[in-house]
Amino acid sequence: MKLITVAIVEDLSEVRESIEQLITGSETFLLTGSFENAEAACEALPSLKPDLVIMDINLPGMTGIECIRNVKDQCPGTQFMMYTIFEDDEKVFEALEAGAHGYLLKKTPRETILKALLELYEGGSPMSTHIARKVINSFEKRHTVQNNPFLTPREKHVLDLLAKGFLYKEIAEKSDLSINTIKQHIHKIYEKLHVSNRTEAINKVLGK
Repeated sequence: MKLITVAIVEDLSEVRESIEQLITGSETFLLTGSFENAEAACEALPSLKPDLVIMDINLPGMTGIECIRNVKDQCPGTQFMMYTIFEDDEKVFEALEAGAHGYLLKKTPRETILKALLELYEGGSPMSTHIARKVINSFEKRHTVQNNPFLTPREKHVLDLLAKGFLYKEIAEKSDLSINTIKQHIHKIYEKLHVSNRTEAINKVLGK
């Protein structure tokens, strides 16, 4: 089984070391880089090209959001997970627009982090529940899924649940469908919206 490569960008040593231990103690992930500032990460990530990057926002010097903007074109296969204390709307949407694919708050339980990383690798966009609520609230204020003419009623239902942060298994259970059927619906949604992941789909329907 191929190990999923992960890099960490976090300036607080105790937080960085805690995540390092979490990753190295897993049989699914391989730690390939750990950086205390965005400048060092910007220099190393294009050659490392990890599958996933756990990225803090409030870094000394360049912010994590600026780091993503700087390296995402050089790391087209890399997905970025924000891992931060910030939960205000401005930071959330700035990070998503910069190219982040997931958004976890630092109060997230350790056991949830590995599940979220695996979901991210498999094409999802994991978010802390509170962050997912902010996304769906903004979504409802602008253009609801129900008003999108390109999606079938079933696809609108699935996208609603995706936007609320539910996992594929949970969506399948709520829809009384198999996980494979849900994945087929999600694939169709992405095709119709010309996107490649949950965050892009939500942003597309939001008109962001």
